[in-house]
Amino acid sequence: MSQALVRPRNGKVVAGVCAALGERFGVSTFLVRLGFVIFGLAGVGELVYIALWIVIPKER
Repeated sequence: MSQALVRPRNGKVVAGVCAALGERFGVSTFLVRLGFVIFGLAGVGELVYIALWIVIPKER
């Protein structure tokens, strides 16, 4: 059974988007953050991060 995509209360740096994606897909949070930095340099990472910040619910 797959785990729900929620932003955790612990282990987050800004909004918990990278922590949520890393936890959900079983990838290191560092690698997810690195991916966002690389995409941010290309100009799309910030927009995707903000959109996911809005869409992914907080952990209860």
